[in-house]
Amino acid sequence: MIDIKDKGYCPTLEEIGEYTGNPVFIQFCSDMKAQYDCVGKAEFSSCSWMPGWNVKFKKAGKNLCTVYPQEGFFTILIVAGAKERPTVEAVFQSCAPEVQEVYEQTKSGNGQKWLMFDVEDADEIYRDIFRLIRIRRRAK
Repeated sequence: MIDIKDKGYCPTLEEIGEYTGNPVFIQFCSDMKAQYDCVGKAEFSSCSWMPGWNVKFKKAGKNLCTVYPQEGFFTILIVAGAKERPTVEAVFQSCAPEVQEVYEQTKSGNGQKWLMFDVEDADEIYRDIFRLIRIRRRAK
């Protein structure tokens, strides 16, 4: 098993998937490739929130989301910027209650909301995460 905080060793997506112990991680990576033709890239972060290896998914130079692996699950960060927020708020009421709660409880900073979702299953939250990523991808 990899040490997610070992800056000296860059893990593969498969190793990160093994670390999470959750098959939905590999499914998420596969779905991102299929839907956005992008592959996650492991990057080391020294941020205070969750230092260690994370996975960034970018398309056309834009960060679509960042995945923070944890044991048993993973957390997905999606930034709802000023350009995306009106569209996010338009679909907001049709999202899962947990997604609505995260959006409502997340404070804005510089017109952005940094939305963090813990993912364990390919459920309603998972579906809504892809809706938010689609909005992020389309915003110009």
